[in-house]
Amino acid sequence: MVTRQRPAPRPKQPGTEDMLRLDQQLCFALYSSSLLMTKLYKPVLGALGLTYPQYLALLVLWEADAISVRELGDKLYLDSGTLTPLLKRMEAAGLLTRERATDDERRVVVALTPAGRALRRKAAHIPATAACASGCKLDTLTALTAQLQALRNNVAGHLLAA
Repeated sequence: MVTRQRPAPRPKQPGTEDMLRLDQQLCFALYSSSLLMTKLYKPVLGALGLTYPQYLALLVLWEADAISVRELGDKLYLDSGTLTPLLKRMEAAGLLTRERATDDERRVVVALTPAGRALRRKAAHIPATAACASGCKLDTLTALTAQLQALRNNVAGHLLAA
């Protein structure tokens, strides 16, 4: 008598009902992670007198000082309606200046003040603080960041094509 071997069972594919579970949602994993990261940063940035969006704007300006508001908004994925009040508060705090470009008065250029540049030294510990709190190894964080950037770029490309 010959016995037939049964094929190995396939892993169960999630059904429609399973796909509608909260813990299966990529969007919720990103959203809740973002909320918690912002909570993590709040006291660290508060000690420097910064909000999280202000910190992000400074990160861009520390890389490329004196850029247009439009370039800054593009890098941060923020529209001018959100960015303008943020920049006004940072200007009032003495961290940056906003001036019309001499070659095109429609363009507003944002530049760091000496106080804005000096804040970079005081903020140098922040990435390490966040990395430590993540509990992940540096190579894991680097790979995760690259994956999230690819995801963001794919979604942005999809939205532009739509």
